[in-house]
Amino acid sequence: MADEEEDEGPVVELGEETPVEGQPIARVASRLTWPKQASWVERQEGDAVIRTPSGPQTLSDVLDRVDETYFDKRQTFIEEVRSVVGTGPVETE
Repeated sequence: MADEEEDEGPVVELGEETPVEGQPIARVASRLTWPKQASWVERQEGDAVIRTPSGPQTLSDVLDRVDETYFDKRQTFIEEVRSVVGTGPVETE
């Protein structure tokens, strides 16, 4: 076989790395299987710090403000959390 050069594509400069506290809610949701009760999610992942437009918050604090007590699927969980914390740009340090 002939050696083929791999196509590397264009190089994109991303700028300086800006630290962002917390983790995306989708990452937390991906660690769980669904359906789940809100109390179970809080026991398992309540101490996780998530990214929100108003700064990092613990999932436990956010779940205290969510009206749902049962999440039938991952998307329902994410939508409920986002309805409390909002969507938009995340604050950086």
